[in-house]
Amino acid sequence: MERLTKNLREKNKIRYKYRINKLKEYPDPASQYQPYGVHDRSEVIDFSAIKKSEITEKRPTLDDYIIYELHVGTFTPQGTFEAIIPRLPVLKELGINALELMPVAQFPGKRNWGYDGVYPFAVQNSYGGPWGLRKLVDSCHQIGMAVILDVVYNHLGPEGNYLSQFAPYFTQKYKTPWGEAINYDDAYSDEVRNFFIYNALFWFSEYDIDALRLDAIHAIYDESAYLFLEELADKTTEFCHTFNKTHFLIAESDRNDPKFIYPKTFGGCHLHGQWCDDFHHALHAYITKETKGYYSDFGSLSHIAKAFKQGYVIDGCYSSYRKRKHGRKPQHVKRSQLIVFSQNHDQIGNRYLGERLSCLIDFSELKIICVLTLLSGFIPLLFMGEEYGEKNPFLYFVDHGDPNLLEAVRKGRMKEFADFHGDKEGYDATKQEAFNKSIINWELRTEGTHAILWKLYQHTIALRQKYKSLICSANISPTVNFNEEEKLFFFFLTINRKASLE
Repeated sequence: MERLTKNLREKNKIRYKYRINKLKEYPDPASQYQPYGVHDRSEVIDFSAIKKSEITEKRPTLDDYIIYELHVGTFTPQGTFEAIIPRLPVLKELGINALELMPVAQFPGKRNWGYDGVYPFAVQNSYGGPWGLRKLVDSCHQIGMAVILDVVYNHLGPEGNYLSQFAPYFTQKYKTPWGEAINYDDAYSDEVRNFFIYNALFWFSEYDIDALRLDAIHAIYDESAYLFLEELADKTTEFCHTFNKTHFLIAESDRNDPKFIYPKTFGGCHLHGQWCDDFHHALHAYITKETKGYYSDFGSLSHIAKAFKQGYVIDGCYSSYRKRKHGRKPQHVKRSQLIVFSQNHDQIGNRYLGERLSCLIDFSELKIICVLTLLSGFIPLLFMGEEYGEKNPFLYFVDHGDPNLLEAVRKGRMKEFADFHGDKEGYDATKQEAFNKSIINWELRTEGTHAILWKLYQHTIALRQKYKSLICSANISPTVNFNEEEKLFFFFLTINRKASLE
């Protein structure tokens, strides 16, 4: 394998490809920038030339996070990292102290959720590349706001995915919903694991990202004695100790298995936090009365009560959606390890029509949802626009260059959501229209009931920060009561003083 350096310097930029076995040429699988997209040359990045401010405010710890999830391309009309920066003071005023970015690894085209990324180290060119991301992270840190980055270690996208040309990065032992599984436990898997572990450390070291959200870890197939996720957590701990820094790993999983966030003394992987879908499902099913698909396991106040008590609702009991028992009781899970939400990119965007709660329930119910989520005693997450009742949908969209792949996406979406929407006509994810309709209307936050809702979110976050019993703590003991017939629900969060003294 030899390195090609055609047109080596264009305004002092070094761009290159690799030629394998003196035959085909491919971009660098560890490329840090793809200025011309997923099929063209990689570019060498000198991070020392990307200036970073040395003056930053103290950042919050994980248990104090108020997370705001956004999609870079649709959060502003410009769809860039730098366009987000002028809005940071408004988010700070709202009470947000942790910004979560959906995946930014280079994907095909200019519009995508980010889960079709194929260069894990390269920052999306249409968002502003490495320079834009560095500037955004630096701006967040200057005002004491942490940055969480969504990363995908369970699959790569189909277009521009050349990893298999370099080494056995994939295995035939398993299949994911998105295609070939990454090789974490088969022959020659050691260096594959190192590739993705180094990727995590790369975001910490080169961009000073505070935390990583690990996408769909239930699709990381690994039967080795030393799990990839455990090794990743150990290497992160070593990195933090070596450089005297603090970084977190947050998992997304639909298994309702607490072992991923259990400490190693309990046989766990010692990840720091986990998204809790059951909290969302319990709230959503009850308030919208939707009972199709995975919502069939929810719908009563008893489910909300259970979610408030322990996060998991399906905790080893029978799941009618899965037609079997599912999950495990979260006996040793702290409230400060579970991230809850009433909306997120998945739960909105994976609706065929992309409707937000603001289009499904009335204003009074939106206010109830706000208070229940923010004062639950877990780590709360808001999805962009939720805080003022954004009306534009958040749709699924792609920009692949292969017509056959685009057609496969169209058919796949129709099949996947038949359980929810039947023959109802939705938006074509392959068209520009789906992307354009998903851009939020930021100015709505100052108008009418939208401004009232924004103020409610602001005051509720301030209330949570003011009273210690509303902040995540291992010592919180929740008391929950409800009456299904009268539709009454109330809860108390009290601090166990004895435990806190210990």
